[in-house]
Amino acid sequence: MAVGIAVGDNKKAYPGNLTPFVTVTCIVAAMGGLIFGYDIGISGGVTAMPSFLKKFFPSVYRKQQEDSISNQYCQYDSQTLTMFTSSLYLAALLASLVASTTTRKFGRKLSMLFGGVLFCAGAIINGAAKAVWMLIVGRILLGFGIGFANQSVPLYLSEMAPYKFRGALNIGFQLSITVGILVANVLNYFFAKIHGGWGWRLSLGGAMVPALIITVGSLVLPDTPNSMIERGQHDEAREKLRRIRGVEDVDEEFRDLVAASEASMKIEHPWRNLLQRKYRPHMTMAVMIPFFQQLTGINVIMFYAPVLFNTIGFGSNASLMSAVITGVVNVVATMVSIYGVDKWGRRFLFLEGGFQMLICQAVVAACIGAKFGINGNPGELPKWYAIVVVLFICIYVAGFAWSWGPLGWLVPSEIFPLEIRSAAQSINVSVNMLFTFIVAQIFLTMLCHLKFGLFLVFAFFVVLMSIFVYYFLPETKGIPIEEMGQVWKTHWFWSRYVADEDYPIGGGYEMTKGGQGPKNV
Repeated sequence: MAVGIAVGDNKKAYPGNLTPFVTVTCIVAAMGGLIFGYDIGISGGVTAMPSFLKKFFPSVYRKQQEDSISNQYCQYDSQTLTMFTSSLYLAALLASLVASTTTRKFGRKLSMLFGGVLFCAGAIINGAAKAVWMLIVGRILLGFGIGFANQSVPLYLSEMAPYKFRGALNIGFQLSITVGILVANVLNYFFAKIHGGWGWRLSLGGAMVPALIITVGSLVLPDTPNSMIERGQHDEAREKLRRIRGVEDVDEEFRDLVAASEASMKIEHPWRNLLQRKYRPHMTMAVMIPFFQQLTGINVIMFYAPVLFNTIGFGSNASLMSAVITGVVNVVATMVSIYGVDKWGRRFLFLEGGFQMLICQAVVAACIGAKFGINGNPGELPKWYAIVVVLFICIYVAGFAWSWGPLGWLVPSEIFPLEIRSAAQSINVSVNMLFTFIVAQIFLTMLCHLKFGLFLVFAFFVVLMSIFVYYFLPETKGIPIEEMGQVWKTHWFWSRYVADEDYPIGGGYEMTKGGQGPKNV
């Protein structure tokens, strides 16, 4: 792998290799994404299974039976059904706030362990559910599990990885989310075929498998040096750092980690601290990036896919085909981003992905508008038409999967200084969950009223987010995580919030006022 290492006048290079130890560690940790991905995939599929709807949401089931011919836009519009899906996100929101303290006081591993155990419990309750309240309780436990895992895994990955490969290793998390979604979709298809209609129990209970992977994983994983130093275990941390980097000379990096940790110890209230002026840039990113990530409209596209594929004439296999095709595109495109993120940089991927999504949204809105019209009844669809739509949906999914998908988790986890890292990451997860919740809650209702105009709403947000990235997000590739303060000081806008004394010169930081241009990439 050729990875250009930028070492300019104001960039630091710590020695270190990508050791097999780190690679394996990061792969196991990234599996934490599986529980999130599996869940996203499963809940979508289960709510489409008639036997499940008939048992728990009879009103939706009746509506679906009556409306199968007329209005495609409104058949899933039910508040209890949306509550089932989105209760999870509210729980995850709460859990990630609690997880911040756990992650900071007891290390990243313990948060992952909690995540796995809670998720496992939720899966068991859901698989055995007899009534709607059991479903909701199970979902809430799953949500707690996801809150803990999503809070700790990206941090763990960013801290373990050598900075040159941080982007690639961190995106392992997003990759395992996409793999989780794909696996869930394939399983749903087969479980839905089971006679007697109890397949949904297997789908929901199957979440135990990824939960066990992360639970066992968190028991065998080593703690990150940053986290050990934070809890005062200096000697062990130095040893661990040597082992992770695969070189003897880790003193410089170790000193910087200790310095960062001592700075963070002085802070009693990381939450109140977040409001300080010098953290304005970090807070803006922690809120805006996940906010925009949810408003790319990816959920809408994923929802529409089965309906469209159905109309191409895949018949009953439509949902499998659509899920597998979009799932595979998702996984492959995430791999592209693993390859490119430390090479082409974060900004390039963000802007390119945004442009790609915008074009596709316009095309899909036009196509759906032309055929489904205002009343949501497509009539007969010509094959070529459906193929065009599917093609553009795939290009769209690819655009998301190598830009906003993985970077929405990567960039926030790598820009926070240690003293606020845990609290800020919680805000990042909470905002993400909050907007996932809001979008999930109002999406079906909006679809019912705005029809295909919904795509244009999201297209508008894609334009906004690309402008935001272009003007306000500095490039963070190839910059050691404890040196990130540099980026804000040389930025045209953020430099007015960040003074020189916030990121002092000396103390292991050598800097010259240099341009921010990419160096020998």
